[in-house]
Amino acid sequence: MQKLSMMFVICLSLASMIAGTGISTCYAQGIPQVNKIEISGLKRIEEGAIRAKISQKVGEAVSQEKTNEDIRTIFKMGYFEDVRIELEAFEGGIRLIYVVREKPTIIRIDFQGNKELDDTKLKEKISITAGSIADTVLIQDNATKLRSFYEEEGYWLANIVPVTKKVSGDDISLTYQIDEGPKVKLAKLVFEGNKKISASKIKKVIDSREWWIFSWISSGSGFYKKDRMDSDVEKIKNLYFNEGYLKVIVGEPKIVLDTDRKHMTVTISISEGDVFSISSIDFTGNKIYDNDTVRKLITITPNSIFNKGVLEKNIQAIASLYSENGYAMVSVVPDLSPDEKNRTVKVILTINEGVKYRVGRIEVSGNLKTRDKVIRREIRLDEGDIFNSTKLKRSYERINNLNYFETAEIVPKPKVEQQVVDLEVKVKEKPTGMISIGGGYSSQDHLIGTVELTQGNLFGKGQTLKVKGELGGTSSFYEISFRDPWFQDMPISFTDGVYRSTRDYIEYNKQAVGFYFGFGKDLSEYWKTDITYNFERATISDIKAGASAVIFDQEGTKTTSSITPTITRDTRDNYLDPSRGSRNALAFTFAGLGGSNSFIKTSADSGWYFPVSDSSSVMFRGRIGYAAGMFGKDLPLYERYYAGGIATLRGFGFGIAGPKDPATGEAIGGTTELLFNSEYIFPLIADMKLKGAIFFDAGNSYEKFNEFGKLRYGVGPEVRWISPIGPIRIEWGFNVKKRPGESTSKIEFAFGGFF
Repeated sequence: MQKLSMMFVICLSLASMIAGTGISTCYAQGIPQVNKIEISGLKRIEEGAIRAKISQKVGEAVSQEKTNEDIRTIFKMGYFEDVRIELEAFEGGIRLIYVVREKPTIIRIDFQGNKELDDTKLKEKISITAGSIADTVLIQDNATKLRSFYEEEGYWLANIVPVTKKVSGDDISLTYQIDEGPKVKLAKLVFEGNKKISASKIKKVIDSREWWIFSWISSGSGFYKKDRMDSDVEKIKNLYFNEGYLKVIVGEPKIVLDTDRKHMTVTISISEGDVFSISSIDFTGNKIYDNDTVRKLITITPNSIFNKGVLEKNIQAIASLYSENGYAMVSVVPDLSPDEKNRTVKVILTINEGVKYRVGRIEVSGNLKTRDKVIRREIRLDEGDIFNSTKLKRSYERINNLNYFETAEIVPKPKVEQQVVDLEVKVKEKPTGMISIGGGYSSQDHLIGTVELTQGNLFGKGQTLKVKGELGGTSSFYEISFRDPWFQDMPISFTDGVYRSTRDYIEYNKQAVGFYFGFGKDLSEYWKTDITYNFERATISDIKAGASAVIFDQEGTKTTSSITPTITRDTRDNYLDPSRGSRNALAFTFAGLGGSNSFIKTSADSGWYFPVSDSSSVMFRGRIGYAAGMFGKDLPLYERYYAGGIATLRGFGFGIAGPKDPATGEAIGGTTELLFNSEYIFPLIADMKLKGAIFFDAGNSYEKFNEFGKLRYGVGPEVRWISPIGPIRIEWGFNVKKRPGESTSKIEFAFGGFF
């Protein structure tokens, strides 16, 4: 049988060879039919993968257009060096053979020339591995990744060249030849042409930083990185746009190496132009909502300086009005018409409302351990609901606040024809089981050793089991606790635990053992209520001679049986490190359900967070409390309010701000408290989640209600770190208007949550 070959194109003028090929004469005047399709040359790739790409079908006339397209499609798969087509006469038609030659396989990846960065670090930065297809684009992309990594580490002159070497017929080795060059520090950032906005103000909005002695702490700080610099150029433009410089031009950064080739100067040229003001602002396209409703969302006014940031907020507000009510595909497009003569700009917002969408399928992926229901019960939208962007955002916050995932995102996937939006919840799990062994120093407890075993997502059900031991120079604490946020798969939380503690106070010691259990329920999206029962047996002993009569009166062992209902409203965007929202709580404790102690204790706690910028915020918190003994019994010492310390009034020792024993001068706590805390929180090293804070505290505790309102004050700086083992705080508080016998300042250290 005669065999005909062709590559990339098919000659359809087959009449001259049809007679000698046995092809049916019914095709002698036309185009032959494909009677069979074969794939030849495959070694590792599955035949089905190619057949899925082929558009030419058996039983159809052979088509040059289809076969050419098939060749292109198969090439795009990235697995083949060569693709061609061969034809053979077959059963009155033709046999169509796709002949491929696979790319070789990479069996080994090496690095040569790297002295400063070892192989392990380099392998972490590339996506290509042994066993990968030797795809030229993939190999070069990974060379670029290595180049970027060297750039981040300061090796701006590094050169990466991939070299392949044939090992056998279908196998190659890949070597990245590396010339690291010297480490180049970003010595100077220079701005030219900025007359109206200072260089210091520009440097505050960009991420690139000049090298200094602590640059090594933050990844890439003090070195040039192209992607970061490109982003900085846009940030500089936005800074000018927000100041009204509508025609600003920011040039490409110019890099000049010093003669030692270890330092560089980056110069950015700026042409500021003139300041433009708003001549008028209008909108069009709104049909669902009337003009008054839309106009209320626009804060820009005529004759004001143009501000891109404010304009974007107005656009977002209008878009949210629609997207919160089902219009998922709404778009608001600004049209700016500058008048350069008068230095004004006319703004028209074009609203494309679209149609109402419902929520389609909700899919969850990436949860290898966490059960679907744990994630789904945090989603505020159900399949079939009207789409709502606010509920979508809240769903993300709730999933993120679980603290089970390294990353979490909700990706909307609109289907225009069906008018539904599918939601894909993508998570990347992080270890939730942790054993931490650590130590530190607390000004209150002196040396501290801690051991904690925590499983924050027990069996993937979202339950938390914690075993904790803490031993300090003056205290010890041991606890086993369990929490199920959905007890018996009901929207009710259950918590229980047992504990044992000892503490050496200045004038006495306290030992206690106890247990507790409680239930909670969400009342709405932000409101919830809890009720907790606690039983504790406490012993006051080793009272020092000369101690207050109040202390001697409570010597011995007493028991407390108490119940505490709490109602809370919490709108914080992040429970661990909030930047906006508030937490407000009311609690009331009644002790007297059995036991030897009888008292009441009530408190109100309100904390508010407001963003100042993308990375900084302010916090204001107020607390008020009242406690009293009942049925002729005294309020226990350990239930009194002690004002002073890192958790209440910074700059003071434990209880120092409150009532003292007149005879000994030692803190004995009060029956009421009033506390105010305020903070300005800002990033120190964002990569490390290291933040700073400036605080001002005011407050006190009081023995008598007629003393209520007399405040003590503390002020100072604080450093806080969200470390892998939990939040850590170090603060230096100053006692404003210190009294005789009090220290001027106090440095305190603590594990645990922030304010």
